[in-house]
Amino acid sequence: MAAEGPPGRPLLAEARRFAIAELLRSAGAVSVTEVETRFGVSPMTARRDLMALEKQGVARRTHGGAVLPSMSAKEDSFAKRVNLAAGAKGRLADAAVEMVVPEETIVLDSSSTAYFLAQRIVDRGLAVTIITNSLPIMDLVAGVESPPIHLVAVGGTLRRLTGSFVGPYAVETVRGHFADRMFMSVKGLTPGGVMTDADELEAELKRAMIAQSQETVLLVDGSKLSVRGQNAIAHVRELTSVLAEGLAEPDLDALRATGVAVRSVDEADPADPGPAGPGPEPL
Repeated sequence: MAAEGPPGRPLLAEARRFAIAELLRSAGAVSVTEVETRFGVSPMTARRDLMALEKQGVARRTHGGAVLPSMSAKEDSFAKRVNLAAGAKGRLADAAVEMVVPEETIVLDSSSTAYFLAQRIVDRGLAVTIITNSLPIMDLVAGVESPPIHLVAVGGTLRRLTGSFVGPYAVETVRGHFADRMFMSVKGLTPGGVMTDADELEAELKRAMIAQSQETVLLVDGSKLSVRGQNAIAHVRELTSVLAEGLAEPDLDALRATGVAVRSVDEADPADPGPAGPGPEPL
């Protein structure tokens, strides 16, 4: 934990930046708001500190904060991601679909885990409204004859690698709706509880989705703890709950220590058929 100065006596710039660097090494990511609050400085000073740390090679600036420069992970295509940890994602989707209430409005992000959940919703014929920026989920819902699902497609700039729509038009669309519940996943989760994404625009859109949802549920498997995206989304304490699969007890305890409700969905039998597959990779 980074040191702070005595009450009423803010740290000098050099000492403060050293403390911010220590916080960054501990948590893997830090936001401008967190620097403001923890060290009692203005937004301009917080950004200046992060810029100075970036010049020193200690940090890599992101929208709204900074991450460790060595912690960014490359982004895989949707077609590749949907086949990774399929059993874990299937169990998370099985637990998540039990939380879905007919007639409610839910937000699904562009993660492959959310795609698994969309499959469960379609298979059960649940009458819900789905708001999503995921092209594979849009195709899934549209491909079912007369499904009781009302689809709100979030348009914008198509990211072909991930089959997702992002950008200012996508954010504007999301901000024009309110949802009962959001289900999301992330590229990675830092030990300090910061959710990260490989793409800045995806991270921005997920923040907007969280803000517009009454409840937000993170679906996370153990593989998310070993990688990080370079863009901070938000801290898990901003969410309502976490469904976790494949996390060790110390990791679960660390999540619970943030104040968010955590439920493990591990099963003795790891077998899971996974999804039928999203078809060809989005163009």
